[in-house]
Amino acid sequence: MATDIKDTTRAFDAAAVMRLLPGRPRLLALGEPTHGEDSLLGLRNELFRQLVEQEGYRTIAIESDCVAGLAVDAYVTSGEGSLDEVMEHGFSHGWGAFPGNRALVRWMRAHNDGRPASERIRFAGFDGPLEITDAASPRRALTALHGYLAPHVDADLLPCTAQALDLLLGADDRWTDPAAMKDPAASVGRSPQAGRLRLLADELTELLDAQTPHLLAATPREDHDRAHLYARTATGLLRYHHAMADPSPARMTRLCALRDSMMARNLLALAARGPVLVHAHNSHLQREKSTMRMWQGPVEWWSAGALVHARLGARYGFVATALGTIRHRGVQEPAPDTVEGLLYALPDDRCVVDARRLAAALDGTPPAPRTSPWFGYAPLDPAHLAAGDGLVFVKDVRQG
Repeated sequence: MATDIKDTTRAFDAAAVMRLLPGRPRLLALGEPTHGEDSLLGLRNELFRQLVEQEGYRTIAIESDCVAGLAVDAYVTSGEGSLDEVMEHGFSHGWGAFPGNRALVRWMRAHNDGRPASERIRFAGFDGPLEITDAASPRRALTALHGYLAPHVDADLLPCTAQALDLLLGADDRWTDPAAMKDPAASVGRSPQAGRLRLLADELTELLDAQTPHLLAATPREDHDRAHLYARTATGLLRYHHAMADPSPARMTRLCALRDSMMARNLLALAARGPVLVHAHNSHLQREKSTMRMWQGPVEWWSAGALVHARLGARYGFVATALGTIRHRGVQEPAPDTVEGLLYALPDDRCVVDARRLAAALDGTPPAPRTSPWFGYAPLDPAHLAAGDGLVFVKDVRQG
């Protein structure tokens, strides 16, 4: 058995990952089972560098605010702003404070320096402007969409003026009230103003689509693509706020599903531009339904990876990451009858695993599920082992 398991692994590098796949995927997703561990971010950075140099990948997309990420992309492609500024303002969830993300941005800027636009690598956030405690006001996305259209289409085609939008949006703190995460009554998402804004966002998006030939002739393709990002974000945020005001038992299921739906739309738009390495939590990238236990009970929804895979098929590749220990978080050696325990017994500090071959080597004996003493780490679900294209195993995650 040990020899069979060893035969399913290879040393970690991009070539080993690509050999698991039937071809170069449009979206190659690398999942992680926990956030904020710099050794995992370093592994991601190493993989991206190799994919750029060996496989022609040109974009990395991470689980961060898609609109804020535009500032990071402007910095790495053209040097706009400063490294400190984009690390502070270009990431959500506090990701800008992690050294591994700073190292990524610094390397991307250095790589692009002096290169023609066609050879530059790009950065993208693909999450909505959503935090654990609140959701952003739709102001930034909605006014940017209106601002793109207004100079280039007849005024009588616009469904509203910028001033009318401003009045309907009101104060941003009405939208971002953290009490609304648990209390539907605290949300403005089903107010008359929010209802009117949802209609206007839909009409502005339709106008953007209907005027595509003219807009592409009048503006750079990059500006037009950005306007579509604003349109997706504005409509997605307004749907999300509407669901935050839902008092029904399905409320959190809807919110989780809407977030991953926003992620999926952003990933599909990025895939249309060229091959992308995607990095996020395993639960957002897996092909199966995702589950989570929250304060009101368990919720279940289709992940962004499942939604994208349904559209792209084999052009979507998913490689999960599994861990042995995170000792500084209280996660000690895995039990030997778990997937992580079987891999932990091997000598490699990190490796790429052919997950389907590993499942076959187990000869129909399902490994035991692992439990974690720390809420921030989600062990691999052994039932999902053969569903991904592969697995990256890191034996010990060390602090610092």
